[in-house]
Amino acid sequence: MGSCMLLWGIIKKHAYTKLIAAIILVVMAIIAVPVYLTGEPAEEAVENLTGISKAIMELHEEAAGIAIWLMSITGILALTAVIFKWKNHRASGTIFTITFVVSVICFAAMARTGYYGGQIRHTEINAGNIVNQPTDNQEGNKEKEKDDD
Repeated sequence: MGSCMLLWGIIKKHAYTKLIAAIILVVMAIIAVPVYLTGEPAEEAVENLTGISKAIMELHEEAAGIAIWLMSITGILALTAVIFKWKNHRASGTIFTITFVVSVICFAAMARTGYYGGQIRHTEINAGNIVNQPTDNQEGNKEKEKDDD
């Protein structure tokens, strides 16, 4: 949301819109820290449950590490843009543009992290699992074959 609003502010040259968008990005960066810190306790809570893929958890953890760094950079850039705008520094427009570009990259990293996180408990997301899972009809046929033996 912050990225979209920032893009709109840049295109329309609305200083107030850019400021609000940058503040949203700063707040999101702050909120991301405790979310990231809950990852390890969450891993400990589910790692011994059946059907949990440790490989997917590892991918999720690595993706989260990258995403939190990008979110931190985005937040710092957004705060810098706000301060530059507040002080009427002429480079503030450039900082807003750089913040937008980094925020889009950050969004992609966060989406990737969320995708891997969803696969930890929602194995139906993984297309490879869908192909390998028997349907109810196939299971019924297997039971009939066992009864015939």
